Amino acid sequence: MQSLEESFMLIALEEAKKALPLDVPIGAIITDSNNKIISKAYNLREKNQSSLDHAEIIAIKQACQILQNWRLDNCKIYITLEPCLMCTGAIIESRISTVIFGAYNDLSPTSNFLIKKDIKVYGGILEKNCLNILKSFFSSKR
Repeated sequence: MQSLEESFMLIALEEAKKALPLDVPIGAIITDSNNKIISKAYNLREKNQSSLDHAEIIAIKQACQILQNWRLDNCKIYITLEPCLMCTGAIIESRISTVIFGAYNDLSPTSNFLIKKDIKVYGGILEKNCLNILKSFFSSKR
C-alpha cells in the first residue's frame, strides 16, 4: 500500500514526464492543509527560454494565484528532485511548511537551508523512480 507521500510523488513524476524530451524532467505539486492538490507544474526552461521556469517556481506562482495569497502557510510541495538554491529561496519566501522530494541533488544540496528555516523536509520518496527518469534523460543527451 502506498503512503500519501508516495501517491503525491507519483503525480509529480507524471508532471516531470511532460517536460520530456526538451527539458530536464522535474515535476512539482503543491497541496493545501487538507491534502488537496492546488497546483502542478514541470520544467519549462527550454520551451519558454527562461532560466526561471523551474517546476517549483511555476507551481508556487500557480498556488499563489489560486489561493490569492503569496503566503502558502500549511502547504506542502512535492518535487521529484531536491530543490536548487533559487527554488529553495522561493519555497522559504512563500512560507511553504513542508518539502517532500524524491532524488537527492548532489549539485545543490539545499535541505539544510530549509531545515534552518523550520521547514519540514523529507527526502528520498520514490527516489529510484525519480532518479531513473533523470538518468534516462541525461543518457539520451550524451
